[in-house]
Amino acid sequence: MAEALRAVTSTDLDYPVFARGKVRDTYTLDAGRLLMVATDRISAFDWVMPDGIPDRGRVLTQLSVFWFERLGDLQPSHLLGTELEGLPSELAGRSMVVRRAERIDFECVVRGYLAGSAWSEYSQRGTMVGEPLPTGLRQSERLPEPIFTPATKADTGHDENISFSRLASSVGDDSAAQLRDASLTLYEAGARLAEARGLILADTKFEFGLIDGSLTLIDEVLTPDSSRYWAAESYKVGTSPESFDKQFLRDWLASQTGWDRNSPPPRLPEQVVERTRERYLTAYQRLTGSSLSSIS
Repeated sequence: MAEALRAVTSTDLDYPVFARGKVRDTYTLDAGRLLMVATDRISAFDWVMPDGIPDRGRVLTQLSVFWFERLGDLQPSHLLGTELEGLPSELAGRSMVVRRAERIDFECVVRGYLAGSAWSEYSQRGTMVGEPLPTGLRQSERLPEPIFTPATKADTGHDENISFSRLASSVGDDSAAQLRDASLTLYEAGARLAEARGLILADTKFEFGLIDGSLTLIDEVLTPDSSRYWAAESYKVGTSPESFDKQFLRDWLASQTGWDRNSPPPRLPEQVVERTRERYLTAYQRLTGSSLSSIS
């Protein structure tokens, strides 16, 4: 792969490490600020792949910035800026300076369409997180109205969908209602903009924290990693539409490699890397109306 497309899979900055995740390296700047760096690492089936996807971290960062700015009137976010003096040039476009928040350890999921784990549950039991839905719905069909389905936040392994009452028992009735209402409002705003750009926002997840006691949107927002986007022009009820995320990689791993998911994953062929990269770049361009190359 050409040098211009080299993936950034690790960082080593002269700041205390706050956390290292599957994608992001987070550093402590001072008592109130963190530096979040989105690398090009990519995971599937709970494994980080041995090869990264060039520009993926830039897409995740720049789309988050795009959405934080557009949703700011609806919900304050932790974003302070995207520049910090002294950072290596390879981290341009993939770093955010954010306010440090007290994280609320639940994923705030909103589903507008019947897909993924929601479709699996409905097709077996006619429910979503144990709550009955109208009969006769088909795969990928638009729901009568968006539904808030919180989940536990797992640092390793899989998140678990939970009921609203379980969320309320953990964070309190008022806080649970605030999380639900904020998530639904943000989803609806995101879905409207995506629709105007020819994309369907099937579902997404938000993360929140508290800063000075106020609910604040944190982490990333409405990116291909946290959201399921479909192309409106090819959307068809009763099918599983192709999404603008790493599903191509998952499908290749599941169907072409014989990987047992218990041992280290195989290296990624250049074609798989490039096809996955294209999905992220396309999502960025369609949502923002500009190419990623315009980001310095």
